[in-house]
Amino acid sequence: MENELNYDFLSSEIRQKYGLNDSDNVSSHGYDSYALEIINSNQEGLVLDCGSGKRAEYLPNVVNFEIVPYPSTDVVGLGENLPFEDQSFDAVLSLNVLEHLKDPFQCARELGRVLKPGGKLYCVAAFLQPVHAFPDHYFNMTKEGMKLLFDENFHIDEQKVIESGLPIFSLTWILQRWFHSLPDKHKEDFLQKKVSDLVRPPVEYLQEAFVRDLPVEANEELASTTAIFAHKK
Repeated sequence: MENELNYDFLSSEIRQKYGLNDSDNVSSHGYDSYALEIINSNQEGLVLDCGSGKRAEYLPNVVNFEIVPYPSTDVVGLGENLPFEDQSFDAVLSLNVLEHLKDPFQCARELGRVLKPGGKLYCVAAFLQPVHAFPDHYFNMTKEGMKLLFDENFHIDEQKVIESGLPIFSLTWILQRWFHSLPDKHKEDFLQKKVSDLVRPPVEYLQEAFVRDLPVEANEELASTTAIFAHKK
């Protein structure tokens, strides 16, 4: 079911302040069991899906909030500046969103502001994931970093790695992207490597073709660190 009406709170001032750009990237995921439990337990209330993406199913007790006006979007706006009254929602979801915000601390404060006392938060954010821009990707978070975001306004009930966040997802994502980015002449050699071929000290691989010939854009996406060189204006 598509929602043909949305409310747009992205003024030109907000767009300019946060340097918002349009993107052709589409974020579309289903709800996991944790999100569904929260949604189903608040049938008589309201759940904010902050950064909902394009939802295949439209649920009447869920407000789909997005920076992109997908067909399922109810309200268009910015996570750092939620256009809702204080204590408007019985629960809030933030699923794979905070890494895409310029100020995740401000968004965390906003989520606390619009949530009713005792209301539940369910948040998932990237840690060891390559760059994925919807429309931009700014921060990845450790367990301690995510706790720091919400310590001010929330009681942390539990932190854990859910099934879709297990290390195998990081490993396969990196390997698949690495393989598909290599020049064709190196792909077969890369596929033939065993785990035992890849657990030596990393400096020993620097002159290997599968490292040396990886394109710049793939290096940036999968990088272990990022460096910047600058001078004061």
